[in-house]
Amino acid sequence: MAGEFLTAVALILVIEGALYALFPQPMKKLLLHVLGMPVSSMRIAGLVSAGAGVFLVWLLRG
Repeated sequence: MAGEFLTAVALILVIEGALYALFPQPMKKLLLHVLGMPVSSMRIAGLVSAGAGVFLVWLLRG
């Protein structure tokens, strides 16, 4: 179980790092956009994203 969790964290780092390495300007613009968002919108986006992730894990791992 811990190995799977660490693998998932490593994949998150790989994907996020690749985005910053391949698309630095768009990522900078995205971060500036996020800074201007209301906290409530960020919270909703986070909950939707987390829910989608849980749903995908449920589908894949059943």
